[in-house]
Amino acid sequence: DHTYVLEDGQPAAMLYDPYSGRGLTVYTNQPGMQVYTANWWDGSITGAHGNPYIKYGAIALETQAFPDAPNHAHFPEAVLRPGNTYNRYTIFEFTAHQII
Repeated sequence: DHTYVLEDGQPAAMLYDPYSGRGLTVYTNQPGMQVYTANWWDGSITGAHGNPYIKYGAIALETQAFPDAPNHAHFPEAVLRPGNTYNRYTIFEFTAHQII
């Protein structure tokens, strides 16, 4: 797991698979994104149809406030106070391009 600091107005992440033409762009107004890449999967656990979960076989992109933000005054605010409104969004935009 790694947390990345995001820039306002920029996509949080862009993924593209040149073999299938599939893409993913993530947009958010959260200050950070946690990225998990299945580093510890070793194939000993199986999923659908008995397929093993292999090292780096998946990725999770989790937009969020900075970990431990309430204990660091220089981090963006992460506490929702009574009477305030939670105004955060995350958009996952999927694309498909024809491979010629």
